[in-house]
Amino acid sequence: MSFLIRRFGFYFTAFLIAISFNFMLPRLMPGDPVDALFAAAQGRMDPAQMDAVREMYGFVDGNVFEQYFAYMKSVFTLDLGPSVLMFPVSVSDVLAMALPWTMFLALGSLIVALIIGVSIGTYASYRREGLFGQIVPPVLAFISNFPYIVTALLLFYFFGLKLELLPLAYTYDPSLEPGFTWEFISSVAKHAVLPMGSMVLVGIATWVFNMRNAMINVLGEDYVTMAEAKGLSSYRVMSRYAGRNAILPVATAIAMAIGFSFAGSIMTEVVFNYQGLGNILLKGIVARDYPLIQAILLILVTAVLTANFIADLLYVWLDPRISN
Repeated sequence: MSFLIRRFGFYFTAFLIAISFNFMLPRLMPGDPVDALFAAAQGRMDPAQMDAVREMYGFVDGNVFEQYFAYMKSVFTLDLGPSVLMFPVSVSDVLAMALPWTMFLALGSLIVALIIGVSIGTYASYRREGLFGQIVPPVLAFISNFPYIVTALLLFYFFGLKLELLPLAYTYDPSLEPGFTWEFISSVAKHAVLPMGSMVLVGIATWVFNMRNAMINVLGEDYVTMAEAKGLSSYRVMSRYAGRNAILPVATAIAMAIGFSFAGSIMTEVVFNYQGLGNILLKGIVARDYPLIQAILLILVTAVLTANFIADLLYVWLDPRISN
């Protein structure tokens, strides 16, 4: 229990530092960011918009400490203020529309890559002297060296433009009404194939090599040799004896992978005009919507910290010795 309390305290402190950095960012800029927004809008922002954005930033009456605590309160109450891009819609409402699609894309691609990669890595380690173990991992390693955006553009060109097999943009067919219908669900799945596929291709090699290397180390242990000497099947040796212990390094890699997956989804969404955080972030940068940009960055930091904390819990569950 003390281990969990220490880890929670560490990540909560990191979260507070991230929030503080978000608070300081606009104040490190020369002048008032709201005035910069007004200049960029060529005077099209009315006073109500300027006052609302200024209040969101905390540029209100009072010293910097009062502004800081007012900002902290707004973060913890999820009162993130209005979006400049979609005024008077609040930032929270904008995120509520975009975040589920990014989570679907990022976590979906991570789960698919994890399942396929761990399976291939396990088999490649057990058959590392064979043709499969010699060819498949290097090929996947070559593909993984491509950035997310390059892989996305290649799939976009060949399967979207050239072959016209899959849709190129949006999260679903705009003519459909969202709902739990087969037509809508199939449209969502079809529109997710290219963006999710590009992320899976880039991320799968990580899990293949993590699992393969961990399995090779574990396969030399005495308890694995004993299991093989008992005449147990290869599947049982890999899954029950070697796999459980080899999965430990993979569990810790999941935390970092979630951060990379969210970052990759943001770039991929731009290519496919996928209506998630990446698409909204690009529009926010163009419109200089600082409240929206800050909120999205805060979400990314929170996602990474939460994933690391969950990975710590999972690691302790798999190996209780860590808590000591």
